[in-house]
Amino acid sequence: MAGLLHKTRTTLEMIKWEHSIFALPFALTAMLLAAHGWPAWRTFGWILVAMVSARSAAMAFNRWADADLDAENPRTSSRAIPAGQLSRQFVLGFTVLCIAVFLVAAGELNRLTLLLSPIVLVVLLGYSYLKRLTRWSHIGLGISLGLAPAAAWIAVRGSLDPRILVLTAAVTLWAGGFDVLYSCQDYEHDRKVGLNSLPQAHGPVVAFWAARLMHLAMMGLLVWLGFLFGFVGIGWAGIGAVGVLLAYEHAIISPRDLRRLNAAFFTMNGVIAMVFLCFVAADLWMSR
Repeated sequence: MAGLLHKTRTTLEMIKWEHSIFALPFALTAMLLAAHGWPAWRTFGWILVAMVSARSAAMAFNRWADADLDAENPRTSSRAIPAGQLSRQFVLGFTVLCIAVFLVAAGELNRLTLLLSPIVLVVLLGYSYLKRLTRWSHIGLGISLGLAPAAAWIAVRGSLDPRILVLTAAVTLWAGGFDVLYSCQDYEHDRKVGLNSLPQAHGPVVAFWAARLMHLAMMGLLVWLGFLFGFVGIGWAGIGAVGVLLAYEHAIISPRDLRRLNAAFFTMNGVIAMVFLCFVAADLWMSR
């Protein structure tokens, strides 16, 4: 039992489960918009379970699928599988368990979430192989996170409203943009071994401009979302706050200086997601 607990703790550290905060606030934003306030506690609980289990399955599967690639990269060779802390079999078993929990959560929400859950899993797990096929794998990651708002809306309503797809597109570009920035640190390695990415294909300078354009387009989509859902003043302030935080994120790193990349990638993006959720929640409360 002690060994199992240690392996489980190591697995959670490996997949950085606390980074579920990236997509979760956007899912909760869609949940609030769908319910025009707070939904039933049961619905909220199963959305949390579905989000965390889906993200955990995707990350564990990614570490399983990329174990050999991680072993070749000096930056990732200390990860749990290549370092010998976990076996690939254990990580695959953890992935299967998370998938099972996700399917149970989808079934507990409503019929449509259950029917669509296999498609979600194909997207989440399939992302791990995109870098072997295309330089646009960043968009695959973006879609994986971007599904969260649409899924949460369906979880509440049992149907899909095209308006929430604007938030899905915004999250897709947001996540895809910061993945482009993050992959710049592996530019030399990816060129050497032939892994696809925008930095590998066009260099860090072009990759930075691509990320900036993606984030600029994200801001345009958030403005559109504000009009679609009739935001009042505080909702627009939230969109403005996201813009300021994104600008700061881009200001603290450059193609020639990636020293603060982890701060930009992990800290700032978590803050961005939480800030947007809080402002939208306040907007809904003020408009009631």
